Amino acid sequence: MDADLVEEIEFMIDLLAKSGFFSADEIMEILEDQFMEEEIDFSNFNISLTDSSNNNFSKLENAFSRLSSENIVAIHNCGYDIGEGVGDAFELNVHLANNRFKAEGFCFYTFEDVEEAIFDEKLRITFGDFENNEIKALEIGKTVSKYLKDEEFTINWDETINSQIEINPFKWDKLYDGDKEFEIEGAYDVFTANQVLK
Repeated sequence: MDADLVEEIEFMIDLLAKSGFFSADEIMEILEDQFMEEEIDFSNFNISLTDSSNNNFSKLENAFSRLSSENIVAIHNCGYDIGEGVGDAFELNVHLANNRFKAEGFCFYTFEDVEEAIFDEKLRITFGDFENNEIKALEIGKTVSKYLKDEEFTINWDETINSQIEINPFKWDKLYDGDKEFEIEGAYDVFTANQVLK
């Protein structure tokens, strides 16, 4: 097998395992989809999930969960990039509205952001509102920033709607947990559970 291809596959396995969002079987499925045309026997590759502390991720998860009390839906691993993430956030808002829940706005980070956190130790958070109201969007950004600071994260943000909120430093340490949903399904569950508890 081509050395560059082996290197690319090993990089992807490392990234997917360190992300903490996928089981070994799911990583195998992603690889098979990604390299479908190459006809590779992936049984020769070692997929072992990382044994991480989950300390930083627990604080992030706590902040994201608490944002529901402000009617902000917070989404982990939302799409691959910002365009996909915004699309997913709006799709989730439709599901919430159809079930008579009202979110004022959203925040999320994408898989690209996870990759940056793993390799550069900073995590960017995108935020916004669902009505294209700049004043409201800025308020959402300030609320997200406050809840992240409450978890003792160091925040870099110029308090404008056109820039992401950056947690810097952020050591990515998510441990895989097969019992928890993330992405839009998990965000829906957390948001609606917290609304019911009000």
